[in-house]
Amino acid sequence: MYEWILPSLSEVLAESQSTVAECSPAKAERQWRMSLAATEHLLINTLAATKGLVLTAPAPLFSQPILTQNLQTVTFTAKPFNPLALMPFQMPATVMETKEDAPDEAVLPLLPADPLVTEQFCLVFTDKFRLVLVLAERRDGKKKFAFSFEPEIVQQAWRAIGARVMLTNPDFCAQLDALVQEYSLVEPDYRVVMQFSQFLLQELPAEASKEWEAGTNVVNSQSSSNNPQCPISNSSSLKPDVELLQAFAHEVRTPLTTIRTMTRLLLKRRDLPPNVINRLEIIDHECTEQIDRMELLFKAAELETCASGKSANTHLTPMSLDQVLQQSIPRWQQAANRRNLTLDVVLPQQLPTVVSNPNMLDRVLTGLMENFTRNLPAGSHIQVQVIPAGDQLKLQLSPQPQCHNTDSATPPIKKALGQLLMFQPETGTISLNLNATKHLFQAIGGKLIVRQRPQYGEVLTIFLPLEVSSQHKKSIKYEV
Repeated sequence: MYEWILPSLSEVLAESQSTVAECSPAKAERQWRMSLAATEHLLINTLAATKGLVLTAPAPLFSQPILTQNLQTVTFTAKPFNPLALMPFQMPATVMETKEDAPDEAVLPLLPADPLVTEQFCLVFTDKFRLVLVLAERRDGKKKFAFSFEPEIVQQAWRAIGARVMLTNPDFCAQLDALVQEYSLVEPDYRVVMQFSQFLLQELPAEASKEWEAGTNVVNSQSSSNNPQCPISNSSSLKPDVELLQAFAHEVRTPLTTIRTMTRLLLKRRDLPPNVINRLEIIDHECTEQIDRMELLFKAAELETCASGKSANTHLTPMSLDQVLQQSIPRWQQAANRRNLTLDVVLPQQLPTVVSNPNMLDRVLTGLMENFTRNLPAGSHIQVQVIPAGDQLKLQLSPQPQCHNTDSATPPIKKALGQLLMFQPETGTISLNLNATKHLFQAIGGKLIVRQRPQYGEVLTIFLPLEVSSQHKKSIKYEV
């Protein structure tokens, strides 16, 4: 449900499954700044002989002369009504005829109760592309940044804004809508999205160094005093590992997200041959898989800044494990097939309801399966067994003994990278170490137990709490 009678732009993008990153305020604001800088570069490159429209809040965003001369800007604000906003909405017909004529900037009000007043946004309309960027603050203090080049998503964002214009200034709505409709819903050329990606990557080094310096100071000064249950680790050797992992996850995830966006735009074309569609779908799948993996690493880094995994135990709720497994098992099968392994999943006739984090459980289980399959020699067989165990549900991953070469199978060599990561030289794979992985399971309400069994190898057992009455929750025991 929407928080208000009309959806906010962050809700529009969340429903459309756009690129959304929910994180600390400093990181979300850094992503917003970098994306605005990349957008400014993109507009400067594309507005040499054309015009454009920008809807923004809570203040104008671009000051370069070439942009102010070629962009019609409409600013939305919740501050006391600007008297100019009550005047007839002027859209000069000759505004773009010469570069010396700068378009008038319009200021339109937002109602104080509207949740959109807590969001910073930028909608860009040009002949070559449409783009929406949103920075929103949640009630718990976290922020999320999202963007999309999808024409339909930008159109939905405009509808959400247009409905507000109808509420506050109905006489302006038709004129503003006519101006928006001058820019058709065309898919952007992939080269435009690629340019945006290149500009975004150019902004990374400078912004990253500023954010690390400011963010580290803020965490060190505020964490122990404002949140005693989640102090930054006292170990001076752990903090660099956390920062490295966060930087690594962010800088890998950003270009992959751009590649996936371009791929999905290409997949919407109807003139592509089947073999090209197949390859694009493979690219999309691989990007999604690695983006999910990077987000998991990023989450693990956040957990390691806390003394107790329970401090990050947010949004645990009763959920259907059956639905999660229906989505996860095909991906597990694919991971096994890629490594020439066989996978057998044994499920009870009816899966009970578990208590966990719906957004994280699938990613955590899939990430664990990816790491598990990497440690097995080709030709191995894996059994996944799900068994009710009292007030918990037990999910066990175990390699099954083979009739040949059982004794000769040696586990892959792993080297520690600091206190959070492991490196596998044979494959070049980087993964979380056991302690960091256990903390992830604690964050989703579960528990991970790892045992070594002769001639079997590593056996992983995951326990998830069942939905039980409150008087039973305190007596939960984990048994293998």
